[in-house]
Amino acid sequence: MQEPLRRFLLVLCEGDAASADDLAQEALVSAYVASGTFRGASSFRTWVFRIAYHCFIDRLRARKIRTEPLDTFSEETLPAPDLSDGGFRHEALYQALRQLPDKERAALLLFYMEDRPVKEIASILEIPAGSVRAYLTRGRRHIKAYLEKWKTR
Repeated sequence: MQEPLRRFLLVLCEGDAASADDLAQEALVSAYVASGTFRGASSFRTWVFRIAYHCFIDRLRARKIRTEPLDTFSEETLPAPDLSDGGFRHEALYQALRQLPDKERAALLLFYMEDRPVKEIASILEIPAGSVRAYLTRGRRHIKAYLEKWKTR
């Protein structure tokens, strides 16, 4: 469970491995400390992911970080399209993910990278399943728009 949790947090933290590791550790310690309160209403994995997501949100609130609206793509936020190194193959996708609002990014990551069902994502993010589907739809649309703009550069 540690590796999927760390991967989830790594993308939420926009590739900052140190922050992702700190958050994963914080979440696992919090889960251990609160293990007596686990009621089994969801799977243990879902419960730990929810704790990790709350740790991430708490850190954002503490730093008062604001995400830039997707409508304000600037030339600086777009990577150069002629990157030939294979290591940058998915750079445009990661750049697009960085532009998404937190809940859209989290929903997409859980759905596509962690292969979690909508119901479980709703439980982790503590939002209705319909909202998860809306975040997935909007997130896909935003990523598509970003990638199309990146391609035409």
